[in-house]
Amino acid sequence: MPRVRWDRFGAALGATLVACPALAQDGGGKIDGADTAFMIAATALVLMMTLPGLALFYSGMVRKKNVLATMAQSLIATALVSLLWIGVAYSLAFSGEGAFIGDASRSLLAGIGIDTVSPFAKTIPEILFMLYQMTFAVITCALVAGSVAERMKFSAFMLFCVLWLFIVYVPSAHWVWGGGFLQKMGLLDFAGGTVVHINAGIAGLVCALVLGSRVGFGRENLSPFDLSLAVVGTGLLWVGWFGFNGGSALAANSRAVFAIVATHLAACAGALVWSGLEWFQRGKPSVLGVISGAVAGLGTITPASGYVLPWHGVVI
Repeated sequence: MPRVRWDRFGAALGATLVACPALAQDGGGKIDGADTAFMIAATALVLMMTLPGLALFYSGMVRKKNVLATMAQSLIATALVSLLWIGVAYSLAFSGEGAFIGDASRSLLAGIGIDTVSPFAKTIPEILFMLYQMTFAVITCALVAGSVAERMKFSAFMLFCVLWLFIVYVPSAHWVWGGGFLQKMGLLDFAGGTVVHINAGIAGLVCALVLGSRVGFGRENLSPFDLSLAVVGTGLLWVGWFGFNGGSALAANSRAVFAIVATHLAACAGALVWSGLEWFQRGKPSVLGVISGAVAGLGTITPASGYVLPWHGVVI
């Protein structure tokens, strides 16, 4: 076995660091430590919404034989979208001045140094802004998995994630958040009512209509396998949504806190209203109704969470 020349290895490593200022330099710039710490936490919370939040939420709704396959859809969506996002999707969404799509100047994170800040988030490193937006792209693709559960092959879902990310999500993210024509027209979407929820909702509806009913519908028992999994998933989604909406302030400020409080109140109101309607119609509430109402409240408040007073979350 050849001996390792550590002196040469060290020299090569040093040369690499000198050639890559993004790794070797430590500049302060306009980066704020508190905002950065807050956004790191928010990013982790949003990723938790997909893994394991959505994975548990959806797997608790399907039959026993499809539990692992449903969980795997969230896992593969996370892995696939993350790599595509770093490759070119982030650049197309958040660089350039095009009205409809960005450019490839940030492909493979080109030009992003350790002290680089984004024009869309001027107090945190751009690499963190990129990562935060990545978690949004991940969960938007994963949301569609609920509509194709027990309907679509795993390979087809992977292909869907790739095509849908570039054809639908990336352009709409640029339009609304990346300096596109909708943002210039004054569209207000604080945390993803259009980019995330409308996009995922329409995609899920179209997929369900095209694919048709689940196999065995009307002939077999399609009751949820284990609603306790869905309850745990809802809890993780609820907490993670604080990072989803609060983090969209892109800073540790009062707007973030207002958004978090409005988000929590909207979830509470949604759970209680849905349960009350079930109680009135069926004589008793259900666990499925409680978690459905909570998620409905969380989704509804998302685009307005940073623009309204906290109590408005109850009304919305």
